[in-house]
Amino acid sequence: MLYFLITFGVFALVIAAMAIGYIIQRKTISGSCGGLGGIGVEKACDCPDPCDNRKKKMAKEEARRKMLEENRII
Repeated sequence: MLYFLITFGVFALVIAAMAIGYIIQRKTISGSCGGLGGIGVEKACDCPDPCDNRKKKMAKEEARRKMLEENRII
């Protein structure tokens, strides 16, 4: 049981130290490889002609954007 408590304490200290470092630096969390932008891909779906499901999703997003723009209060 003593080993468990010591191990738990060490892990808690490491997590606390990482949290304090993150709070002090105020950086956003990002991947180590830079994500898709690191390999030159502009977007997740880098196809010249999107598939039918993607076209439906894009049309739905555009319709929602127009509806929000037309019904804007301010």
